[in-house]
Amino acid sequence: MVIAKSPSKLSLPQQNPGVASVLEFLILKFPAIASEVWEQRMADGKVHWHDGSLINPQTAFAAQQRVYYYREVEVEPIIPFAEQIVFQDELILVAYKPHFLPVTPGGGYVEECLQNRLRNTTGNSDLQAVHRIDKGTAGLVLFSVNPDSRQQYHGLFETRQVNKTYQAIASTTNKVARIDQQWEIKNRLEKAEPRFLMHIVEGPANSHSRIRCLQTSTDTALFELSPITGKTHQLRLHMQSLGWPLLNDTYYPELQPSKPDDYTKPLQLLAQKLQFIDPITQQVRSFSSNTELKLN
Repeated sequence: MVIAKSPSKLSLPQQNPGVASVLEFLILKFPAIASEVWEQRMADGKVHWHDGSLINPQTAFAAQQRVYYYREVEVEPIIPFAEQIVFQDELILVAYKPHFLPVTPGGGYVEECLQNRLRNTTGNSDLQAVHRIDKGTAGLVLFSVNPDSRQQYHGLFETRQVNKTYQAIASTTNKVARIDQQWEIKNRLEKAEPRFLMHIVEGPANSHSRIRCLQTSTDTALFELSPITGKTHQLRLHMQSLGWPLLNDTYYPELQPSKPDDYTKPLQLLAQKLQFIDPITQQVRSFSSNTELKLN
């Protein structure tokens, strides 16, 4: 059994989804975790409020209150790829995340994530990611070093003040792409089934990306992607909507059966650049990954 050293946290929603207790909400929020597991965690003192007071199975739901809990898994996979620290000062840390490594604990991962690896490397237990990229995506992730300034860096992403640039390689077997051709994609993305998937639906646009073709080969092409918004799986779906699904995508256009990661077939998506005006120093911060995607 692998048990997290640091707690995960979630905020209870403002609108009660129809539950009486915190336990009922956790069961609803995490359907893959049996109620007996949550009850045992509570009995072991592993679920508590922000002030440290324990939550038990009878504790009433309290809107907008923060719940802390310690994740645990029977066996945790070890990801055989290394992260790299690209930049670090007294305010922020920028790291390159390899494919297959989650940014924070989730699913079958407790300690094996970028955040915990970097906490161990730097000795800074306050280090916290201020945004996310998918587990399958490689590339740059920004971390806050100092809790006192953390919210200001979170705010950069919340208010879309960070310019992000990605690279992607997609299949062009069914549709030819032309070098320097550009697209502006705006549509509405909503949760699908299973709940970790998204899909494009009718309605006012809530997602926006700019896409440009950089290189082509016989049946693949290299694209530059600039997400204006940051919806889950936005770039994957926007590329698919153009007729160019990303190589080695196990979610889209069709969800593949669950199986262990194939480390020889990483998702061809890379978060290559981050640029923003630092909210503390007011200086322009610009970071680029040393890695690039390349056509065969």
